[in-house]
Formats: sequence, structure tokens, C-alpha cells
Amino acid sequence: MTRIAFIGGGNMARSLIGGLLKTGFAASTITVAEPRAEARQELGRDFGVACYAENRLAAAEADVLVLAVKPQIMPAIHAELQDTLARQRPMLISIAAGVRIDQLERWFGHALPIVRCMPNTPALIGAGASGLFANRRVGPEQRAQAQHIMDAVGITRWVDDEALIDTVTGISGSGPAYFFAMVEALEDAAFAQGMPRETARALAAQTCLGAGRMLVESGEDPGVLRQRVTSPNGTTQAALESLSADHFAQIIAHAVAAATRRSGELAAALDDRP
Repeated sequence: MTRIAFIGGGNMARSLIGGLLKTGFAASTITVAEPRAEARQELGRDFGVACYAENRLAAAEADVLVLAVKPQIMPAIHAELQDTLARQRPMLISIAAGVRIDQLERWFGHALPIVRCMPNTPALIGAGASGLFANRRVGPEQRAQAQHIMDAVGITRWVDDEALIDTVTGISGSGPAYFFAMVEALEDAAFAQGMPRETARALAAQTCLGAGRMLVESGEDPGVLRQRVTSPNGTTQAALESLSADHFAQIIAHAVAAATRRSGELAAALDDRP
């Protein structure tokens, strides 16, 4: 069986480990490197996986190495793993936002197969959406391995141009925050009209959940579903006309563009790191 090592035992690693165990991975095939003793104890207790304080010990026999650390930490871990990577030559899966393939190749070397992945926080409840891009050293079997790992916490989609991972960041990586902001706005609007906050929040959240399920489970185009809700000269049409007048589509486009641009800026800030 594939042996997977996680460098970093934070929330995203926990969600992936839990998802993998549910899909049939044995706990004995998963190791985790985590510097915090309390977190190591929790991971071992909750999932039955072997946990280490040192990265090299967790990665010693790994076929797949999942780099689940913050982007600014990435350059600091390659020296400790250098000998292990040269010996094992695992596939690397990086879930660090804004870290490019060429940077990973420069830091970790050894002509390794590398997959860059952008997941999102709903992966914590098994409802994630991840974009993946692979360098040319990733073969078909390894692509399948990477997809299986990320499929454990939601849906995955491959992109053929690495620059589109920044777009994935702008849509699904940052997207949950846009959704939460909309629910907040709906809640505030209802509260301003006299509705209790608890009731407003419950109705807004359930409405968004129901709409999302309709979109995913029906497979219909969102425009078609929108039209079905919109009766001529009715309440929904009045609301949509108000959104259009306030340039709703442009607001969303500008937000996605800003997040996409920032993803590239984060990567550029790491270019000078040794």
C-alpha cells in the first residue's frame, strides 16, 4: 500500500488523514511530522497514526510526502529532508497557498514528481474543492494517487496551466469567505427589518445550503436554476435587478481577481528565499 507522510499536522492534514482512513487507508501507512507535542498526542489518539517531532523520521519510508505547512515555512524544511528525498524519491504534494512548482523544485531538488494543490476549508467536513497541477515528472499512476488523496475530502479538478492554480485560489480557496460574507449580509439585512438575528441566520444559512445542494445534485446550469426562481415582475426579479444595478457581477469578478493576484504576489515574495 502507498505510504503517506504529512509534514505538518494542522487542520488540513487532520481532514485529509480522516478522509483517507474512511476510504480504506490503514493507519499504519500514514505518518505525521508535527513540532507541537500536544498536537502529536491528539493525532495519535484520534487517528492511530505514528507521529514524530522530526520531519526526516516521518518521511523516512514515504512514497508520497504531503507538505502541509505554511508557505513561509516551506524553504526552511528542505535541508532536513534532503537525504531522505534523495533516497526515497517520493511524490511531493504541496498544499501551501502561493508556492509555485519551480520554487518547490529549487528547494527540494532531486528531479522529484511534484503536485501543487489548492484545497479549501470545507475539506474539514469532507466537502472540499481542490485544484491540482502536476509537473512533468508525475506519471499517470502518481496522478491517480494524488487525486485519490484529495478526493478523500471533496472533489478535485486538474488544470493544465499552473497559473490557473492562482485562479483556483481566487474561486474555491478564498471562496468560502465570500459565501460567509454573503450570509452575514443577508442576516444583517433581515435584522435591520426587525427579524431576530438567530432566525435570520438560520434562514440565510439554510437557504444557501439548499441552493448549493440544488446546484450540485441537479447538475443544472446555475443560470437555468436562477431563471426558474425568477417570476416575471416578482420579488426575485426586483432583487436581481437591484444586484445588477449595483454591479454585483463586477464586484465578484474584482474580488476573485484580487485574490488571484495576491496568490501570485505571495509566491513572488518567496523567490529570494534560499
